[in-house]
Amino acid sequence: MKKRPLAALAALLFAPAALSADVRTETAAFVRAHCADCHTGEFAEAGLDFDTLTADLADLAVFAQWERVFDRIESGEMPPAEMPRPAAHELRATLKPLRRSLHDAHAAVRETALRRLNRREYQNTLNDTFGTNLDFAGLLPEDGRSHEFDTVGDALSVSATHLDRYIEAAGLVWDAAVVSTIAPPNPDPIVVSYADTREAERFLGDVWRKLPDGAVVRYNTGGYPSGMLRGTDPKVPGPHRVTVRGYAFQTEGEPLTFSVNGTSFARGSDKPFYGYFTMPAGQPGDAFEISFEADLGDRYMIQIEPIGLNLPNARQRPPIDEYQGPGLAILDVTEERLPEPWPSRGHELIFAGIDRRERMPSNPGQREKSWYRPQFEYVFPNEQAATDAARDSLARVAAEVFRRPVEPAEVGPYVALYKAERESGTEFEPALKVAFTALLCSPRFLFLDEPVDRQGRIDQHALASRLAYFLTRTAPDEELRRLAESGRLADPAVLRTQIDRLLDDRRNDRFLQDFAAAWLDLREIDFTAPDETLFPEFDPYLRWSMPLETLAFLDKLFTQDRPVRDLVAPDYAMVNARLAELYGLPGVEGPEIREVDLPDSGPARVRGGLLTQAAVLKVTANGTNTSPVVRGVWVLERLLGTPPSPPPPGIPGVEPDTRGTSTLRELLAAHRSSGDCQSCHNKIDPPGFALEEFNPIGGLRERYRSLGEGEKVNVRVNGRGVRYRLGPPVDASGVTADGRSFRGFADFQRLLAEDDDRLARTLAEKLLTFGIGRELGFSDRPELDRIVERSARSGHRVRELLHLCVQSEIFRGK
Repeated sequence: MKKRPLAALAALLFAPAALSADVRTETAAFVRAHCADCHTGEFAEAGLDFDTLTADLADLAVFAQWERVFDRIESGEMPPAEMPRPAAHELRATLKPLRRSLHDAHAAVRETALRRLNRREYQNTLNDTFGTNLDFAGLLPEDGRSHEFDTVGDALSVSATHLDRYIEAAGLVWDAAVVSTIAPPNPDPIVVSYADTREAERFLGDVWRKLPDGAVVRYNTGGYPSGMLRGTDPKVPGPHRVTVRGYAFQTEGEPLTFSVNGTSFARGSDKPFYGYFTMPAGQPGDAFEISFEADLGDRYMIQIEPIGLNLPNARQRPPIDEYQGPGLAILDVTEERLPEPWPSRGHELIFAGIDRRERMPSNPGQREKSWYRPQFEYVFPNEQAATDAARDSLARVAAEVFRRPVEPAEVGPYVALYKAERESGTEFEPALKVAFTALLCSPRFLFLDEPVDRQGRIDQHALASRLAYFLTRTAPDEELRRLAESGRLADPAVLRTQIDRLLDDRRNDRFLQDFAAAWLDLREIDFTAPDETLFPEFDPYLRWSMPLETLAFLDKLFTQDRPVRDLVAPDYAMVNARLAELYGLPGVEGPEIREVDLPDSGPARVRGGLLTQAAVLKVTANGTNTSPVVRGVWVLERLLGTPPSPPPPGIPGVEPDTRGTSTLRELLAAHRSSGDCQSCHNKIDPPGFALEEFNPIGGLRERYRSLGEGEKVNVRVNGRGVRYRLGPPVDASGVTADGRSFRGFADFQRLLAEDDDRLARTLAEKLLTFGIGRELGFSDRPELDRIVERSARSGHRVRELLHLCVQSEIFRGK
C-alpha cells in the first residue's frame, strides 16, 4: 500500500525518534509462542498474517493492524481463552515496547487538519454575524463524515461547487442584511376565522360545524378537508407571534392535542412544522388562547389538525350539528409580525459611519405607492474618502468573519478589488458588495486557522473559536474575543467560567442538536419509515416527540451534572403524553416534554436511558425489522467506544425473515459458525440480543410481528383492526464477551451501568472528537486515561466531564 504524503514525510522526519524500534523484532517471541498457529500463512485467521505484516508504522493500514494486535493482547482477548495464557512477564515485555512504538508513531503525525466550517457552522456564523435568518442546507453540498462526525477536518473537503455556492451565499447574505426600505416593516395583525373562508361555504353543515359563538368545529384528524386556514399567509414574511383561540368541544372535560404547521400551494413546497399544543376543554362562550412564535414564509398558510379524532362517515352518524363526538373548536387565528432590529446587525456592520441616503424619485408622489422601492446613494467629498470608507467597512467585516484582529495588510487585497470595480465604473455599493463577497470566500473565514505555540497549544484566538464552535456552534462572541485578545482565556479559572457561560447560553441548544445528530445518529431518524401494516401505531405525533425526548434528556445531563450512568440507567424519563403512552407510563398529559419518575418495577422501569428511547431504537432499525447486528454495533461504537472490525470480504450479511418463520437469532447462529465471524459477533450480538425486546418504533414486545405466518390478533389502532400477526417469541438473553450472562434487557442494562469508567471514556472521546475536529488516536490514550481518572473522583458527572475535556491537552493542542 502506498503511503500518504503526510505519513511518508513523517516517516522521514521522525524516523530516529518515533520509528527506530522494529515492532516485528519486539514482538517476535510472543508471536511465535502464542499467535503463529492461527495468524500466519495462507489460511491466517481474521485477515491477520504476521508473515506479511511489516513494521512500517507510517503506513496507516499497517499501524491499524498493530494497534489491533496491541488491544487484543492487552484486553486478554488474545490468545483465546482455550489456549495457554501468556505469563505476566511475557505480556509486559511485549506490550511496553509496542505501546511506546505505537504512541510515538501516532504522535509524529497527529494534528487537526485545517478544518472547514461545516454547513451548520457556516449558516450559524453568517446568520449570527449579519442578523439574517437564511437556510443554506439546500444550497451547499452535503458535508463528509469521519465515522459519525461531520466536524472532522479530514472529511471536510472543498470543491468547485462549494466555491460557486459560497459566492451565491455571500450575495444572499448581503441582500438580506442590507436594508432596502426607508422604515422597518410594521404590518397590521392578521385575524382569520374558518367561518369566513371559502372552505366554510362547502363544508359547514357537512363535516364542519359552526357553533353559536362563531367557532368552527372539526371532528377528524387529517384527511379531506384539511385544516388549512386560507388567508393566513403573512403580509411580510418573517418572525410572527401566532395565537389560536378556541376550546376542546364535547371532550368530557379533557383537553385536546392539536398540531400546527405551514402549508402552501406552491409546487414542491415543504410543510414547516410549528409544534403540538393542548387546547383546554370548553363550550360556546369560552375562548382559550394558545400562542407560539414561528418564522412564517412567503405564501405559507396555517394548518391546524386535531389529534386522535375519527369522524364516522355520514351513513354511520347523525347530522354533523347533532354529532356528540369530541372535536376541536377554533374561533380565530391571529398573526402579529414580531419587531426585528432595523437596520440589521449586518447593515450596521457594513455601513457604520457611511452617509447612505434615499435617492429621491423624480415624482415624490411615487413614495406613497405600494410598489415603490427606494434607491440609495452615497455622499463622499471625493473618491479617496469613498475608498477610506470602504477600507474601514471591509476591516470591520474581516475582523468579525476572521474571528480575530486583522492587520491592514490583510484587508489590502479586498480594498484593491473594490478599487478595481470602481475604476471600471461600478457604483459604490455594488463595488463594496464584490469585495464583501470575496471576504466571505476567504480561507480565513471558511477554515478554522489554529496556529500553535512552542508547547504545541493553539493560540488564544483559536481556543476562543474552538470553544465557541464546540458549545454554541458559531463564531466566538465579543466576550470570548476580548478574553483571547487580553491573553486571559487560557487561564483555567477563566476558561471554566466561560465553559459554564456557554453551556447556559440559549445557543447551546445547537450543540445538543448537532452532537446528538452525529453521536447518536439522530440525523437519520427519517432514513426509513415504519411499515404501516406492521406498526400502525406509528404516527407524526410520535415521530415529532422522539428526538425531543433525547434532546431534553441530554440537556438534563449537562445542565444538572448528572452521573454518566444515567446514559443507560436513570431513574427518570423525559416524556410527553405520546411517548408515555408508548412506554406504558400513566398520568402524563399534553405534548410538552417533562421529567417523570420511573416505577420501581415493571416493564417501564427500563425506560429513560438512551438505549430505550424511541428515537435511538428507530434509527437502529429499518422500517420493518430490528437487527441484533446493527443495534449491537451501535452500542459498541456509540456507548462503549469499541467499534468492531469490518466484516471479512465475501461474507454476506444476515437478512431478517419477514415471513415470521425464523428469528434473526436463529439465522445468526448459523452465521457465527464461521471462525472469521465468531470473534466479532461474540461482542456484537449480546447487546443486540438484549435490545430485541424493543420493536423498530420503540415499543416493548414479547413476540415478533409478521406479515406472513403467525397468530392473528384482535387489536384496533385508530379505530381499525390491525393486519399484522404475531410470530416467534423474543429471546433477549445472552452472554457478554467477558462471560457475564443476562436474561433480558433489564439485566444487560445493569451490567452496562456498572462500567461507568467505560461510559465516561467513550463520552469523553465523542465530545473531544466533535469539539476539536479530528479522530483521537493511540497517542491520545494517556490523556484520556487522566480525564477518566479525574472524572471518577467527582462520580463521573457529565458536566464536569465536559469541563475536563475542554481543559485537557487534547482540546488545547493541535
